[in-house]
Amino acid sequence: MKAKTSVKMASAKKASGGIIETVKTVVYAVLIALVVRTVAYEPFNIPSGSMVPTLLVGDYLFVSKFSYGYSRYSLPFGLPLFSGRLYTPISHHPQRGDVAVFKLPTDTSTDYIKRIVGLPGDHIQMRHGMLYINDQQVPRKPAGDYVYEEAGTTIVLHRYLEELPRDSGEAPVEHPIIKVGDDGPLDNTQVYEVPPDHYFAMGDNRDNSQDSRVLSAVGYVPAENLVGQAQFLFFSTDGSAHWWEVWKWPFAIRYRRLFHGIS
Repeated sequence: MKAKTSVKMASAKKASGGIIETVKTVVYAVLIALVVRTVAYEPFNIPSGSMVPTLLVGDYLFVSKFSYGYSRYSLPFGLPLFSGRLYTPISHHPQRGDVAVFKLPTDTSTDYIKRIVGLPGDHIQMRHGMLYINDQQVPRKPAGDYVYEEAGTTIVLHRYLEELPRDSGEAPVEHPIIKVGDDGPLDNTQVYEVPPDHYFAMGDNRDNSQDSRVLSAVGYVPAENLVGQAQFLFFSTDGSAHWWEVWKWPFAIRYRRLFHGIS
């Protein structure tokens, strides 16, 4: 009887030890994931067409958390453990042309992704569809038509390549934009004076983007609200397959968009 009891106790102890080891492994994995998500890269997906043609609905990307240093919004749930922004030796201030994720100033529970076009102290204005920075017109050149699809509707838009100036003597950043025309509601604006420690962000889909041009909804983006710089596409789906339609997954993936940098 003693031998049987000892065997049972050993088995129970072994089972208990196995459960503890499994729990420890799960806890370690969660902690590692939280650390990576906080200090290195965080995944995001694109739910709207405001950044077309650079980013499409259904794109999944990694955002570099260390590019712009860290703020409270780098932490899970935006924990207010400190204020302002902490820069590291490998971080830098945002530059015109960066595609950045930030917390919406009017609702910090919402993530936005736009392109930085204005730096602190810049004067930004739209005149007849053209972007002006510090009273200088930003060059753009025609790049053919763009077939835009949304909610079952197909529209042929104008595609341009725009050249945003850099401040550090670097070459301008060329990126695509699309437009319906040059006389839309946000194509002629006031002069926006970007405050200190703030940035001005716009979508590449210029006539279908609620961005810093709409002061009541977005406005100037505080430096503290920046989450990180969008850097890398790792997955993309056109939305034609539901999560349970496994047999359709291979046909819904946009293979040409996988593993591309974002610029």
